[in-house]
Amino acid sequence: MSFLKGTKLYSIFTGTCPVCQNESMYVKSNPYKLSTTLEMHERCSHCHTKYKIEPSFFYGAMYVSYAVGIAFATAAFVIANLIFKASLLNTFFAIVITLVVFLPIILRLSRNIWINIFMGYNKEKAVSASK
Repeated sequence: MSFLKGTKLYSIFTGTCPVCQNESMYVKSNPYKLSTTLEMHERCSHCHTKYKIEPSFFYGAMYVSYAVGIAFATAAFVIANLIFKASLLNTFFAIVITLVVFLPIILRLSRNIWINIFMGYNKEKAVSASK
């Protein structure tokens, strides 16, 4: 995935700092450690970017979470109903199971997308941070 380095997509998919992309924003890399799924560092140790721009900043990620959840549900529908020809009831169960299993990923992806709306990659900070 290093070919995407310097783009918002790299930061979104890897969960790295949106400014320097040198460090993970999250304390634990495993999103399935449910007690720490959303626990983030306060600042990037490389470029010192503050992740929580203002109090309740990540409440806006709820709106992104809805869209990401719809994308996952649509994918589950297409796979279950159109590819495997499952009944509507089994398709419904597939969608629910998908959303429950991927909830930690959806939550982190939503936060990553939200912060990348407001911050962008800065090559100078990335280079100076790595020195």
